[in-house]
Amino acid sequence: MPQPRKSQIAVEATPFYHVVSRCVRHAFLCGEDKFSGRSFEHRRVFIESELLRLGQVFFLDIAAYAVMSNHFHIVLFIDQEAQKAASTLDIVTRWHQLHQGNIVSEKFLNNEPLEPNEIDQLNLYIDLWRERLSSISWFMRVLNEKIARMANAEDGVTGRFWEGRFKCQALLDEQALLSCMAYVDLNPVRAAMAATPEQSDHTSIQHRIRHWQQELQKPDKSEDQSNSTEPSPQPDTLLPFAGHLRQPMPKGIVFNLVDYLQLLDWTGRQIHRDKIGAISADAEPILKRLSISPEHWIYLCTHFESRFKGLVGCAHSLEQACQAFGLQRRPNLAVSTALYS
Repeated sequence: MPQPRKSQIAVEATPFYHVVSRCVRHAFLCGEDKFSGRSFEHRRVFIESELLRLGQVFFLDIAAYAVMSNHFHIVLFIDQEAQKAASTLDIVTRWHQLHQGNIVSEKFLNNEPLEPNEIDQLNLYIDLWRERLSSISWFMRVLNEKIARMANAEDGVTGRFWEGRFKCQALLDEQALLSCMAYVDLNPVRAAMAATPEQSDHTSIQHRIRHWQQELQKPDKSEDQSNSTEPSPQPDTLLPFAGHLRQPMPKGIVFNLVDYLQLLDWTGRQIHRDKIGAISADAEPILKRLSISPEHWIYLCTHFESRFKGLVGCAHSLEQACQAFGLQRRPNLAVSTALYS
């Protein structure tokens, strides 16, 4: 039996989640509809810019995304520290970027004096909005509703555009996070829509690579900076790669960006074995460090969504997460034991 979204999301277990939304029947999100001959390619730019914009409004950072023809993937990070530290002004300002607000919040933004009962009312709204601004359900609700309204208006129809509520997978550890991000970033390559990750339009990996190239080509960079292998800074619209564990540890993905790019390229070559190229020796330390065999890694990056339902991680991570989620059974235990040794 399907579980409600609130039971699939527990920040105590993990702040990382993979979400997917798919269109109903023959509805097309983007690309060319072979049934009608119409092209919906222009929607890709809107969807990409909108999900990146919402990532700046919500207390949710985007680690990876891919906009496909009839669905899209996003890997999200719930930033609890930013949510708790946000001021009243920050909460109201963010919420007004999503919705109109109310008379009390408008008065607050305009620095108009508030009555005692209005202050109490505003505080109630602040608590509610603070919770919603860190909610994946509200993020997807705002994003999907806007896309559906735009698509239905273009098609001149009404009714359901999405096949249902979004699918959600909890990424319990570093192995699950990295394999899921690779799965998302390589979606266009697997679908034969692009030959390489840097040619995969409207994906997070292309966004990172283009930003990196732009940073390295800036004329005001010093010689030391231009020879650096790490772009500075990384895109502020995506959760950055923070590098290896250290103290103090900044917010981000506990991997090196260059290592991830090499790993992604190596993985893409294994998916398309007829392409010219060999396994990169630079990727080998990452696989050994994560205790994932090359054969299992390729399988994960091509079957991630179909092999896991809900919680994703090694057996030890599953056991800990089940306590946080209040689950008696450990889902995906057999496949996790086999693939995440």
